[in-house]
Amino acid sequence: MSAPKGIAAVEWLARRSKEQRGGNAPKPDGFERGTPDALALWSDGYLESLASRNYSPGTLEGRRNALKMFLSWAAERDLKQAGQITRPILENFQRWLWRYTKPNGQRLGWSTQRNLLGILKDYFRWLTRQNVILHNPASELELPRMEKRLPQEVLTLTEVERLLAVPDVNDPLGVRDRAMLELFYSTGLRRTELCRLELADLNTERRTLHVRQGKGKKDRMVPVGQRAIHWLERYLKEVRPRLCLDTRTPALFLTGYGDAFNPDVLSRMVSAWLQQAGLKRKGCCHVLRHSCATHMLENGADIRFIQQLLGHEKLDTTAIYTEVSIKQLQEVHARCHPSARQAEAQVALPNAPDGAEKQASQASANGNDGSHANGA
Repeated sequence: MSAPKGIAAVEWLARRSKEQRGGNAPKPDGFERGTPDALALWSDGYLESLASRNYSPGTLEGRRNALKMFLSWAAERDLKQAGQITRPILENFQRWLWRYTKPNGQRLGWSTQRNLLGILKDYFRWLTRQNVILHNPASELELPRMEKRLPQEVLTLTEVERLLAVPDVNDPLGVRDRAMLELFYSTGLRRTELCRLELADLNTERRTLHVRQGKGKKDRMVPVGQRAIHWLERYLKEVRPRLCLDTRTPALFLTGYGDAFNPDVLSRMVSAWLQQAGLKRKGCCHVLRHSCATHMLENGADIRFIQQLLGHEKLDTTAIYTEVSIKQLQEVHARCHPSARQAEAQVALPNAPDGAEKQASQASANGNDGSHANGA
């Protein structure tokens, strides 16, 4: 018997307990913590100190994964105490990162390597301040040079419409999916920001959305387009009540389990929709964010308003969209470049011989035409 699909699957899940729905309990990492200067023991203290200073859960998770990667590498070489780590050892780890190949066969990007090594530098700096080690072996570690790379190519307006048309709106889950895509494109939200949205954050009457604790733990208020509001209202009226297993659940968008979305799950969903639309793009949810910003810029929006919409702390981050948006540069190029102007002149006189074209051009420059000259 095949498993139920669509809203039938949701109703089937609603009848199952959390234990029946499955889930993985966290497993111990297996690192040694028995000695006073154990790397794993102090990594726990480092993460706890970050949490006490109000670092976001996403930042803590990223640093935990980075430290776990280094601790695994060190444990394979029987390096388990902080006092064993020297600058040459860290440089060996840096070279290992450069050679490291992910399961998909790709190498780590330079920005990823730089981020991992930057976390290690901060960790060992903290160990030094805690007097766990006498000197910081990472103090003179040189990070890879930064690259200036443009975002992935944005979707055209036609491609956006193709993507938005992928969810089957005859299915209640399709209405939910269409509402999420519309909100992504209308507001330029990050995937984690959309997953954290609550019912109270959306004001359909004022057409606004309160993004709470976005990147950098910053709140912002953003407008929502009329079309997105239409799909959100339909989702809230027809679909969400059927997905909600507990009326105390505050999340705006609910999965078939009645819980808030996980960002990774959302990325896989958007990636699948892009493939169904026949669009070969990387970046998943961020493609719609880039498309939102670029299309607004091309239609005359001030870059500072786009900065506010996207929640960028620095204008330099938003300014990258001026490099992606080629439309304005094409207009200036067509208006000012000599070759483009010559092409326009040839189009204006397509059948004129070279001599006649030159004579017509000179006559036009003198304010005369041929008949007046012959008459004189």
